[in-house]
Amino acid sequence: MKKFFSLLLCLSMIALALPAFAGEAASETITISTLNGNRETMELAVPYDPQRIAVLDMASLDILDRLGVGDRVVGSATTALDYLQAYVTNEEIANLGTIKEADLEAVMASEPDVIFIGGRLSSSYDALSEIAPVIYLATDTEIGVVESVRQNAATIASLFGLEAEVDALMADFDARIAALAAFAEGQNAIVGLCTSGSFNVLGSDGRCSMISVEIGFDNLGDGDVTSTHGNESSFELIVELNPDYIFVLDRDAAIATEGAKLAQEIVENELVMETDAYKNGHIVYLAHPTVWYTAEGGITALDIMLQDLESALGVSAAAAE
Repeated sequence: MKKFFSLLLCLSMIALALPAFAGEAASETITISTLNGNRETMELAVPYDPQRIAVLDMASLDILDRLGVGDRVVGSATTALDYLQAYVTNEEIANLGTIKEADLEAVMASEPDVIFIGGRLSSSYDALSEIAPVIYLATDTEIGVVESVRQNAATIASLFGLEAEVDALMADFDARIAALAAFAEGQNAIVGLCTSGSFNVLGSDGRCSMISVEIGFDNLGDGDVTSTHGNESSFELIVELNPDYIFVLDRDAAIATEGAKLAQEIVENELVMETDAYKNGHIVYLAHPTVWYTAEGGITALDIMLQDLESALGVSAAAAE
């Protein structure tokens, strides 16, 4: 009988200890490298294995989705991206605003363990940090989009102990970049953004940088670009530069601007028709502008961006092997 009561006492003590142990497990943290509101690298302690995630950045949502932890998302920014619509149409996932303007009350109400943001919300970093730790990840043109995606995916995966998944998810990207780079060798290009009826030339340190930085087209627009949306260019300059290729990102299509001119209407004018790019059928309209403009840095996004280039240029990694 004494042994029985002793056993009961032991079990009772274990039962009492379990909630405390569970609390300790739930409060476990991991330190990661992220950016602050000034885009400076910093070390941040965040909960390990977070159960409630608020996402205001499509690249991060893309990576979370591919890692198989999308069921932890309790709130998301709206998006037109078809491959992320499950997070928009699910009534159990709160609408947190847009990737440019967060609904702070909705974010707070979602009671997140962590919050993901992108560059468009850097000015809201401090306000969001009052709610939960903010993870701000971005692509870095110095190391390239592919390596940025790999590093950011590894950072996100580390929150869940899923680091081993990243290599498999990134497996074929290097070969695909290599095949495109072989095609681009010795060729030059203008990379431009169509917005509000204008054609803005992009440098190699912003949007669409993969075309020059990793794939290797010599970007004739480098040097004088000072804006994230590029510098408005005269079509006379494009004729003078006479690029082998012209790559066009239609911003108005990307953000569904009502009444906007189509990129083709803007670009294919009498002046541009004098260029080798036009004469040789080398004007490339990036087929998924919303992905290029709003989601660069995600795994699925990277796959789609490479598909756009492969399709337009007639390149495949398999054929190059």
